[in-house]
Amino acid sequence: MQEAEEISITRSPIVYLNMRDPKFLKYYYKMKTVELIKGDELSGSSPPDIFIGSYGYPNVFISPMVPPLHGSTEVLSTPEMWRGIDIPKIVEYRTLLVRGMYRSNVHNVEKGKVEELIRDFALAERNVDANIVFARKPVLRAVFDENSQPFGPTAPMKNIETGNISSDKKLEKVYSDTDMDATTAMLELYEKGVPISKIQKALSAGLLGLGKNRKFVPTRWSITAVDDTISKNKINNAKEYESIDSILVYENVALDNRWIVLMVPGSWSYELIEAWYPNTTWNMSSNEIAIYSSYEYFEGRRTYAEIGGCYYAARLAVSELFERIKRQAITVILREIHPGYTLPVGVWNVREHVREALEKEPKRFDALTDAFSYIHTKLDIPIAEWIKNSRILKDLLNQRRLFGR
Repeated sequence: MQEAEEISITRSPIVYLNMRDPKFLKYYYKMKTVELIKGDELSGSSPPDIFIGSYGYPNVFISPMVPPLHGSTEVLSTPEMWRGIDIPKIVEYRTLLVRGMYRSNVHNVEKGKVEELIRDFALAERNVDANIVFARKPVLRAVFDENSQPFGPTAPMKNIETGNISSDKKLEKVYSDTDMDATTAMLELYEKGVPISKIQKALSAGLLGLGKNRKFVPTRWSITAVDDTISKNKINNAKEYESIDSILVYENVALDNRWIVLMVPGSWSYELIEAWYPNTTWNMSSNEIAIYSSYEYFEGRRTYAEIGGCYYAARLAVSELFERIKRQAITVILREIHPGYTLPVGVWNVREHVREALEKEPKRFDALTDAFSYIHTKLDIPIAEWIKNSRILKDLLNQRRLFGR
């Protein structure tokens, strides 16, 4: 039996040279995981983690995620622990998680053995020892998208057995309260210090909400729902705060992403602009930089952001800062995604690295032109190009909100 702390994937020089090739990277780590699986059975310690699919909704695959190793595996499923870790290591973590697929209806949260175990995994306080019997040996099929984190080999599941599972008391409390709506439950868990990633799993597993309304929620939907719900609550509070009194620029660099968070005195409005360089995840077939943006004014959005889940993840980080400093502002986030970002690793990348930026001391400016000059030294794309693709920056210039004129 292999211990989690002993797992280390050694890279040959040839492997190292290919680490920027996303197809090779996925294949390499999935192969390493398959080598650890013996036949059609797997025994290991789940972090714990689950995955709820969306294909065929409302009849979806519900899945426990179990690595072929025992011991402390929390890091495999806790993106709050991944700051400073490179993409190959993150992919290594995630592809160790083997997905056992079981078809169920989203309304069956209180029916069946596997449905009950999914709930128990999401409630668990610590690692869950599990033994899975598959219909066949797991195959090399992984899902990588910008919303949910990747995972490893997959196979239909015939049976699963677990050891004793100790529930997290904070999660158990909201699960037991069938008169508490999902929004209240998310906010209560957040205020009690439960990590966002755990709240997302709880919503996905059908632990939250009024008893009659509970259901499984596809993982990618639950991630955005939690970011959106919590940030919206905090922003509503922030709208009562006074404005910041000078222009602030926060910055960060991580996973070959460059982040600038520009805050300008004024009432709440928000925009996220992403610039994807050629040969990055969502811009593989073009020789031009692809720029996308989504925004909202004081009254908020009524439709889903064009830019996707990253919009809400970044907005949560901004709303947390406003709660700390008891101020509000006009906020524009500029994100350059350079070719080193070879694979999407999930919107946690946005949430955690904008959080990290906002934990640093900002640069302060009296004039927007001075802030733009500084941003020009930190990003490769000219500030004029950002303005061209921004609704909020255009508004700032058109309304001549230039300080220190």
